[in-house]
Amino acid sequence: MRQCKVYVNGIEAGILREESGHHYIFTYNQGYTGRPVCLSMPVREAAYSSDHLFPFFFNMLSEGANRIMQSRMLRVDENDDFGVLLATAQTDTIGAVTVKELKIDN
Repeated sequence: MRQCKVYVNGIEAGILREESGHHYIFTYNQGYTGRPVCLSMPVREAAYSSDHLFPFFFNMLSEGANRIMQSRMLRVDENDDFGVLLATAQTDTIGAVTVKELKIDN
């Protein structure tokens, strides 16, 4: 399982997790009252669940030649959507949302 913290305008909004079998879960932090990550995922207590990377996060990724170049430079499999997201969406994104990898202690 891999996971990351999701920030909206620099404020921690929630946790995005990739579980085995490419299943994704996004949960807003308890008590979070800021802006939603996107219109299709309004702030709520219940977790969002999907069998593919949520469209909002997928659309943060580069495509085509740019994705290939980024993946090679960052040593990330270009078909690993979550890995590319973790490697590229930490600081300079087009919108208000950024992500920071959350390491899991084993």
